[in-house]
Amino acid sequence: MTSAATVLITGASTGIGATYAQRFAQRGHDLVLVARDQGRLDALAQRLRQAHQVSVDVLPADLTQAADLAAVEARLRDDARIGILINNAGIAQSGGIGQQTADSIERLIALNTTAPTRLAAAVAPRLAQAGAGAIVNLGSVVGLAPEFGMSVYGATKAYMLFLSQGMNVELGAKGVYVQAVLPAGTRTEIWERAGIDINSLPELMDVEELVDAALVGFDRRELVTIPPLRAAERWTALDGARQALLGDLHQAYAAERYRQPG
Repeated sequence: MTSAATVLITGASTGIGATYAQRFAQRGHDLVLVARDQGRLDALAQRLRQAHQVSVDVLPADLTQAADLAAVEARLRDDARIGILINNAGIAQSGGIGQQTADSIERLIALNTTAPTRLAAAVAPRLAQAGAGAIVNLGSVVGLAPEFGMSVYGATKAYMLFLSQGMNVELGAKGVYVQAVLPAGTRTEIWERAGIDINSLPELMDVEELVDAALVGFDRRELVTIPPLRAAERWTALDGARQALLGDLHQAYAAERYRQPG
């Protein structure tokens, strides 16, 4: 299915999402582009149709709004042409947890975790039944680094990594490929929208380089793709240590160090 499947991309109007759209159109895939800004979506869709002779549908939606999210879920459930979901839409966090409002926390979690989870859940049964397809979840290396001081944002991105790993366990044997992509800082509008001066951030990766690297991982069917990671064995060692830790758990009784007072 994935060689000719239609690709639904969230957050598709700019940045990573728009670059994914261009790259998949270049590969000959039809597209469904989802974002809030219909004007930008329409302009991108027109360029891609003309340049690559593919079909491009525009689906304006604010994924923090119940009705809009439900409409995208319905499209994923009902449109059998869609075989690839790119869960890219998200927002960043400016300031630590003490600077967040209840509304900003709710919106960040709604867009970064609730929406991609619901969209993946909407398409997964159909892909599993077909025995083919792919779900790509955009996370972040911040999800591995609580030291960065972006506690809420980092937690949402750690969630996306776990979600991807868990879905791989559930769906991989049924023919559905799941990929978690973990960028570091990337040159996109997400920083400006969070009130962060992009010029204050060192060594940002260009979005084209990020997406092209992610697609190399996609073609290789990697579960976790970390484009800025120089030594791949670091991730292998980290994941191996996690699995070894699980093997050392004995849930029937507490570890010896906790059975002594003081």
